[in-house]
Amino acid sequence: MKIAVYPGSFDPITKGHLDIIERATKVFDKVIVCVMVNSSKNYLFTCKERVEMINECLNGMEKVEVDSYDGLLIDYVRMRNSNIIVKGLRAFLDFEYEFQMALTNKHLDNEIETFFMITSNKHSYISSTLVKELVKYQGDVSDFIPKNVENAIHKKYEEGCKK
Repeated sequence: MKIAVYPGSFDPITKGHLDIIERATKVFDKVIVCVMVNSSKNYLFTCKERVEMINECLNGMEKVEVDSYDGLLIDYVRMRNSNIIVKGLRAFLDFEYEFQMALTNKHLDNEIETFFMITSNKHSYISSTLVKELVKYQGDVSDFIPKNVENAIHKKYEEGCKK
């Protein structure tokens, strides 16, 4: 069974992320969406909130599981009996960073392979950071994120979040 791990902060998850998940399920037997925790990052949503939003977005999509992890990605990949990491690429700047991470992971564990999936054109400019910035200034994000995520992010900002 080919199990792929799709890691990210997903703060929040976008339609671009969902596109990668859906396409990865056509290639791999199982896709684990892993919400990674990075103590140096300042998140808008808690890890639990991100996992819940993603589960709601996936609405029981077959072959997909959502989990979270606080540690090295390669340790998580091994723990889940996988050797496959899936990463979405939007632009060349993504490639540079992800290439560096893939080589580092390969150095730490030669059995781990990273598969890059190019984001669909219609999602290529969307990022979680862009979504948060648009919401902060009352921009329309309905084309970029699912409705449940849009409701959650508006609620965060209404509660006084200034990120």
